[in-house]
Amino acid sequence: MSTKLRAGVLGATGMVGQRFVSLLAEHPWFELVAVAASPSSAGKAYADAVAGRWALAQPIPSVASGLVVLDASNVAAVAATVDVVFSAVDMPKDATAKLEEDYARAETPVVSNCSAHRWTADVPMMIPEINPHHAQVIEAQRRRLGTRRGFVTAKPNCSLQSYVPAIHPLREFGPTKIIVATYQALSGAGKTFESWPEMHDNVIPFIGGEEEKSEQEPLKIWGTLRDGQIAKAAGPTISAQCYRVPVADGHMAAVSVAFQNKPSRNEILAAWSTYAGAPQEKKLPSAPAPFLKYFEEDNRPQTRLDRDAGNGQAITLGRLRPDPVLDWKFVSLSHNTVRGAAGGAVLTAELLKAEGYLTAK
Repeated sequence: MSTKLRAGVLGATGMVGQRFVSLLAEHPWFELVAVAASPSSAGKAYADAVAGRWALAQPIPSVASGLVVLDASNVAAVAATVDVVFSAVDMPKDATAKLEEDYARAETPVVSNCSAHRWTADVPMMIPEINPHHAQVIEAQRRRLGTRRGFVTAKPNCSLQSYVPAIHPLREFGPTKIIVATYQALSGAGKTFESWPEMHDNVIPFIGGEEEKSEQEPLKIWGTLRDGQIAKAAGPTISAQCYRVPVADGHMAAVSVAFQNKPSRNEILAAWSTYAGAPQEKKLPSAPAPFLKYFEEDNRPQTRLDRDAGNGQAITLGRLRPDPVLDWKFVSLSHNTVRGAAGGAVLTAELLKAEGYLTAK
């Protein structure tokens, strides 16, 4: 008898849903047993539902290809088959929030890639290496929802997951101001070069909502638990600009930081090289080791060369140098559909399972 938890994916036909399917197909802790999407896909074999729009380089996993797509809105039917669901639905925010809470109230935990509950005060929004203690708020959320095992947890926006992990080990030096420009891949919009030919030889200097998310979500990640809620941190102040660039996968950030107590270059590099979080300490299946990898070469990290570091879960860093306006500047890179989306959510689920929040029904 399998000891794996039965997992389902909501929004399984979209790009992030496909990444969830790929990551869960042979996962040692989770067994992919259900794929769900909109009514237009329901009733089809998964391979047929994604025919002509499978966006990943690897083929559709055999364990998923024959699964019959369920209607994600039929909460009772999907919840009856699984122990946990991963959410990547493409719906209006209010509808997404309701659907995810409906699953939670059906005693099915939801690990979401969506933004609908990121600012719900009793929903943890986690980067597992940074704020795993925020999982403690789940008990307060369960009391609000009236559930025994159901809850919702959210993953932060992909845009900030290259630079927030780099800043976190430096918080002992009191970062006060961050200026960041992110250069974001097509897959962050659920697109490929084939489906978005306008991006060839092009840069678009606007991504709706990304700058606000990049500036505000870190403050919840660095927030404190208080009376069954997460209160956002007062700082640092973050100014972000977000650009869509013609690469398939990988979000790069150019970061400048001011500190209350300016560290030396060696202190920064030492903080990065020695930092490990709960996933590394617990040796979770998807945890990259190291979490942060610094390149001494002037031309690294590069998107095509380095986005898959740590199976796409690691953050790569480079070009640390003095900043004439603030204190220090550097470049950082993350894989936006792995660490920044489905992979980060799977790692969060591993942490929640290891800490007893996810169990078999």
